[in-house]
Amino acid sequence: MNTFSKKYETAKNNSIEFMKNGQISAYFNALLEMNKYKRLMVAVVAN
Repeated sequence: MNTFSKKYETAKNNSIEFMKNGQISAYFNALLEMNKYKRLMVAVVAN
């Protein structure tokens, strides 16, 4: 769970930087990565 939250925060920070730099494709990929880790965290909490 702890590693998921760290990876989520890293992806979040990356997405912010990508958006600031105008890298839309990389921004969307970072958002998808954030979504993946958020779903994993929810699954871990549910079990």
